[in-house]
Amino acid sequence: MKENRAFQRGAVYQIYPRSFCDSNGDGIGDIPGIISKLDYLKDLGVKILWLSPIYKSPLFDMGYDVADYFDIHPDYGTMEDFDNLLKEAAKRDLKIVMDLVVNHTSDENEWFIQSKDPKSPYHAYYYWRKGKGKNGELPPNNWTSQFTGPAWTYEPSNGMWYLHLFSKKQPDLDWHNPKVLEEVEKVINFYLDKGVYGFRCDVINQIYKDSLEDGKGHAQSGRGSEHYLMTEGNHRILRQIHDDCFAHRGDRVMIGETFNVDPENGRRFLENKELDMFFHFDLMNLDKALFGILTKKVKTTKFKETAFKWQKGVSWNANYLENHDQLRSIPRFGDEEHYWKESGKCLGLFNVALKGTPFIFEGQEIGMVNFKDIRDPEKSRDCVAWMVSDIMKKYPIPKGLKKKLISRVDRDHERAPMQWNNGVSAGFSSNSSTWIEVNESKSFANVEDELKDPDSILNFYRKLLRLHQNCDPLCLGEFEEIPTKGNLIAFKRIYEYQEVVVVINLGKKEIPYPEFAKGKECLINTYLDPSKEKKLRPYEALILK
Repeated sequence: MKENRAFQRGAVYQIYPRSFCDSNGDGIGDIPGIISKLDYLKDLGVKILWLSPIYKSPLFDMGYDVADYFDIHPDYGTMEDFDNLLKEAAKRDLKIVMDLVVNHTSDENEWFIQSKDPKSPYHAYYYWRKGKGKNGELPPNNWTSQFTGPAWTYEPSNGMWYLHLFSKKQPDLDWHNPKVLEEVEKVINFYLDKGVYGFRCDVINQIYKDSLEDGKGHAQSGRGSEHYLMTEGNHRILRQIHDDCFAHRGDRVMIGETFNVDPENGRRFLENKELDMFFHFDLMNLDKALFGILTKKVKTTKFKETAFKWQKGVSWNANYLENHDQLRSIPRFGDEEHYWKESGKCLGLFNVALKGTPFIFEGQEIGMVNFKDIRDPEKSRDCVAWMVSDIMKKYPIPKGLKKKLISRVDRDHERAPMQWNNGVSAGFSSNSSTWIEVNESKSFANVEDELKDPDSILNFYRKLLRLHQNCDPLCLGEFEEIPTKGNLIAFKRIYEYQEVVVVINLGKKEIPYPEFAKGKECLINTYLDPSKEKKLRPYEALILK
């Protein structure tokens, strides 16, 4: 790819605003807190900041339930604060990407409140249908929510049912209505006019429902998805948004969250200029079983095969190993107990060296891990944990096992406050009481201590991201797999007449140093002491010229 756009040269850093930095001592992260850390982010070496939703919201799903797209949630600040963030970020050559949530709104959005009246023009903004059965007492179809349970909720005030692919607090917009497209384009243009670089688009490959026929999927979660995942209408709408809002603006970006995407549809998203890149979930699903409630060990060969399928399959990738919906990557794909530091560096190098844009979730650069304790669903701040808990109450599962299983899907783990130091509330807040508890890992994973340690995960990321920015093969190069076995992963990145070789031991045992890597200049190594070219140490990773 020979274009040279900002997202090709720079890594994206995802900020979960509620947990990043609290400026006023109320225990909740906010926009002024983000502004106070812009110098840190610039020094880290990222170029783009993606903010999880900051819109006005009842926060049932922590902002992925928008009540007003044109207002900022008061917990985070004001629109003036947001404008100031844009201004201060631009001073540091940092770009801002917002989260765009338009498959659904909050049930407290004024559009939905008015839509309950069948005579209101907003009624057609949502999927309102009469129920089945003699008195309409049954849902219009058998679809199930991706958050478990039925995908329809009955509204007594009008005797109708409304569709929600997620919680009942998140009613789906009906994109068959051209007014919905108009409203969404108003939102997009409002923020682009302010200077926002672009959007990460939540569940964007399921906005257009081809039909409301009964589905064939599993009864527990997502039944009916064959009628709404990556439909022709979906492709058409995304291209329309590109033409209307982006085509005339120069370098801007649209990033899609695309559940169950396949390479064929992925190529269509990119080649038809519907999206600039997209997230797939194949790597994230490798260690999951039974809807994510059970976990299994990931083999390096499967990890490599899955990542490389997408490297070869599409022209540009959004590469990530953790985010606000995924457990921390070191416990999943590394060895937290014996090789925490080595695992954090190794996984970071793998993610940054792949073809595409690297995404880093807040705290990933210091090696944050999940809570050690089993999460209590009654104390969780995550609606998914609540809903899974409600379902499990129907089954005779021992209480201790039930808590353990629910803890595995609880997104509180990855949403714990950012660990700036080992002091009160990890330096996230001056308040000892925070919206969600601080992880005990602050004692060994925090910015203040890691900045002082030349061998820290943080200082490794700083070197790695600078190398990425200034290395054409890493930014723009094509991908070429080098066949390997066992825990060895290797590939080339090639741009014009330049190439680099990436060599990774994703395992806790030494392995022979590969012949094809010998004699090459080392650009970066996860170990401070140079390799002797005899063995690759546990979780050792190198980029060679």
